[in-house]
Amino acid sequence: MAKETKTNAMRMLERQKVSFEVLAYECGDFIDGIHCADAVGAPHEQSFKTLVMEGKSGGFYVFVVPIEKEVDRKVAAKAVGEKAVDMIHVKDISKITGYVRGGCSPVGMKKAYPTVFDASAGNFEEIYVSGGRIGLTLKVPVDALLRVTNGKLEAITM
Repeated sequence: MAKETKTNAMRMLERQKVSFEVLAYECGDFIDGIHCADAVGAPHEQSFKTLVMEGKSGGFYVFVVPIEKEVDRKVAAKAVGEKAVDMIHVKDISKITGYVRGGCSPVGMKKAYPTVFDASAGNFEEIYVSGGRIGLTLKVPVDALLRVTNGKLEAITM
């Protein structure tokens, strides 16, 4: 197999001396988080998707939630001090994050946005998140993700 090309997420984790596991899978286009987890054999409850939302103030926020759950937008807005938050348009993902739909990692975005992990992440030592490219998943210690993203744990799902 060819040498794995590093993503921004992988480079940032290495710079912060975080140990992580890289899990690659075959995938042409965007697939949902459940299919990604199944492709690498990751437990669904330990697999998280990254959602980027915009607040009424115009600020951007990153929410990391279990793949089988949805964000409670009212609770998420409150967690970041906004009146409301809405998903950004798919066409804007790359411009805002530097990543593509289906390959958006909470680590290594173009800018450091306020990041909130669903409280359920705290039930695990490690969770699975996007590696920054379609077909790439990273298994990373939760405490390291919180430190590197300056994130916090909040109950933000329905």
